[in-house]
Amino acid sequence: MQIVSIGFLRTGTTSMKLALEELGFGPCYHLKELVNDPSRAAEWLTVAEDPASADWKRLYADYNSAVGTPTTTFWRYVIEAFPNAKVIVTVRDPNEWYDSATRTIGEALEPPLPIRLLTWRPRREPDLLDKVQRIARQHEGGQVTNREEAVAAFEGHLADVRAHVPADRLLFFRVRDGWGPLCAFLGVPEPATPFPRENDRATFRRRHRKAFTRVIARRVVGAVVVAGAVAFAVWAARRPR
Repeated sequence: MQIVSIGFLRTGTTSMKLALEELGFGPCYHLKELVNDPSRAAEWLTVAEDPASADWKRLYADYNSAVGTPTTTFWRYVIEAFPNAKVIVTVRDPNEWYDSATRTIGEALEPPLPIRLLTWRPRREPDLLDKVQRIARQHEGGQVTNREEAVAAFEGHLADVRAHVPADRLLFFRVRDGWGPLCAFLGVPEPATPFPRENDRATFRRRHRKAFTRVIARRVVGAVVVAGAVAFAVWAARRPR
């Protein structure tokens, strides 16, 4: 493990993942690893029970970097397990971060009432990935529903990292600053390509709308099929024999 990046969600973590991989520090451990393979989430639930006893080298075997959730949730243990790894914290203005989080993650967690009604389904038991994300949200700004508490959590995280990590090992990085500060910190040349920009607010919302549209489309088709079956049954019952 060469690099541990421990910024909160909505600070450019997905862009950072892509940037590190482009610079040759991949593969990079990221929340997408759990999304693509939910069975990995079971490992993190075990970690949450006793992080001091976790086998961090096994968890990150074959990875050269790690970015964001779930690493951020357990950052103290991770950077101690890899004492030679450089530490990056992706940052942005705390209030801008809160606005972005509430308009993306917050809306996904608590959509407006009309959308909740249209997409309602019976309550299910949370799956493993749900549970990992809930643990992460307890650390990363809570449920991002209260500005004061969320911003305090954001700023507290930065202060904790600053107090815990030696300055020569640490970079606070804004993804909008591009390759320069990141490459200087890592001691690598800057690529000629633009700095990755992935999963910004517009992209997040577009993906969420597509998912919502798919749910509605399935329900409309189901409703049409049911209505057609009912209409046919009524017609058949009334048909002269």
